[in-house]
Amino acid sequence: MSAFYIFKYPHMKRRLIQFITTYLLLVLIFLLQKPLFMAYYHTLYTNTSVSDWFRVIWHGLPLDLSLAGYLTIIPGLLLIVTAWTKSDVIRQIRRIYFLIVSILMGCIFIGDLGLYSYWGFRLDSTPLFYLTSSPKDAIASVSFWVVLAGVVATAVYAGLLYLIFSLILIRKQPLKIPFHRISASLALLLAIGLLFIPIRGGFSVSTMNVGKVYFSSNQLLNHAAINPCFSLMESLSRETDFANQYRFYSPQQADTIFAQLTDKPATDSIPQLFNTQRPNVLMIVLEGFSSHLMGSLGGDSTIAVHLDALAKEGILFTNFYANSFRTDRGLVAMISGYPAQPTTSIMKYPRKTQSIPSIPTSLKKVGYELQYYYGGDADFTNMRSYLVGTGIEKIVCDKDFALSERSGKWGAHDHLVFNRLLTDLKQENNRKPFFKILQTSSSHEPFEVPYQRLPNKKANAFAYADSCVGDFIRQFKEMPGWKNTVVIFVPDHMGAYPEGISNEDPERYKIPLLLVGGAIKEPLKVTAYGSQIDIAATLLAQLKLPHEQFTFSKNMLNPASPHFAFFTHPNLFGMITADNKAVFNCEANSIALDEGKSKGTNLPKGKAYLQKLYDDIAKR
Repeated sequence: MSAFYIFKYPHMKRRLIQFITTYLLLVLIFLLQKPLFMAYYHTLYTNTSVSDWFRVIWHGLPLDLSLAGYLTIIPGLLLIVTAWTKSDVIRQIRRIYFLIVSILMGCIFIGDLGLYSYWGFRLDSTPLFYLTSSPKDAIASVSFWVVLAGVVATAVYAGLLYLIFSLILIRKQPLKIPFHRISASLALLLAIGLLFIPIRGGFSVSTMNVGKVYFSSNQLLNHAAINPCFSLMESLSRETDFANQYRFYSPQQADTIFAQLTDKPATDSIPQLFNTQRPNVLMIVLEGFSSHLMGSLGGDSTIAVHLDALAKEGILFTNFYANSFRTDRGLVAMISGYPAQPTTSIMKYPRKTQSIPSIPTSLKKVGYELQYYYGGDADFTNMRSYLVGTGIEKIVCDKDFALSERSGKWGAHDHLVFNRLLTDLKQENNRKPFFKILQTSSSHEPFEVPYQRLPNKKANAFAYADSCVGDFIRQFKEMPGWKNTVVIFVPDHMGAYPEGISNEDPERYKIPLLLVGGAIKEPLKVTAYGSQIDIAATLLAQLKLPHEQFTFSKNMLNPASPHFAFFTHPNLFGMITADNKAVFNCEANSIALDEGKSKGTNLPKGKAYLQKLYDDIAKR
């Protein structure tokens, strides 16, 4: 079918022009979103040149072309229908379609614009998980006025998009039915078929993906080039396709490398940390803490003063790392010894979490009583289903506090949660050993706390949480149960303070692990490298309990076991040892960091580790 034949007939030509206009208009809108994003975050791009702005637009173009292709398919099919009928229903469907597209584009662009400053990566499926599990908690990090501004901005932007679509793409009068209906339909069908070239990203073996826009060593420029709508769509498409993600090696190669990274048989040289075989265990999960808050770990000595004081009398792990950036990932890492995933959160899938091991499950088998304390909503991010699946049925949460006590954005403030725990400890007869977990929440955005000691709002929130820790330990030490208890202090994820540390910097993930209590034999500093997933094997080994089912967890006190820290973020993973720090950007398929005496040794290990992790998720 020649171009002359197509354009010989005006009604056929009008449909093709409208089809092409739809596609190009969508591409133009996506192009303009990039300088808007950079302008909004102008403080991040002060050192970028004019050519950098154009390079961002150019290198981000493939994603824009691809997504515009997806969005043009339905209008194209509707244009084919108009070749056979003048029904007003078709025009109404077009209006509804572009209204939905306008709303979705508005929500995604404005939502991405607001979230980037908090998370440091472009929009993926993570916020949807939080919004669907508990909308109240999902927006607790920001003030009412910020939420209102976001809603207004979304409405204005969506309205503007719909106005543009209406003026350019939605005709007031229906298109006339062409004389050559079949020819017009075939021409449009061919045009729709051609869309799969930009949708797929050309004719190469690899299909379109976010990584194709990465062009610079400056990750801020790469992030600006990403189309947030495409990023979200790609993330949603990977939610359940675990078996095909991160295929770095053949199964045999991955197995061989992974075998070097698992826990090894115990030796006689493992130190015993506790003075009793069955102590009470109390795990305090510190919201957003980092090593940078503690002078004893080389950080600021003015913030976590009580934890620093406790470090002198307890067991302090000095090379300890978080596994991820959010609580739902961190809890599973700490409680189940299961690594966090860069593309999803296993807590989304109760069917899978019920099959993974956990510390509570192991302790319940030997008579431990289990309980969880949290001042917020225990249903947030499927947390309750996960906890109950581990055997924890006694869960104290926001509903167990008086309405007047739930004055924080996340529910009851930390001092009230600690007080509730103290009250329960005083009333219990301690006939059975217990495993209790208390999760703090006040040192979280918006960092509004009933306490004022430091001028910096964030630092002050962490100082408040630390003061609650100090008050609790002071009172607990006066109780009989203290002498038979081990208290584990560990943050839930990478640190939220200080600001300005890149997500690709391992220092962002360095957190404290501190054990105190009357059941601790003596003060000790442990320099072995480890992360949250290693708490399970290390603790259970101290309690003389089996931990072989914790595939990914290692006993940090076992000299025969490998000592490394592994962490993930939505676009990267890191593998840290004493001799090599390696960080790999999964989207860009490039090395973000490789330094140390043994450069290059951790990258293949990290790849194999991640591959085996996704193999494990897929079969659960």
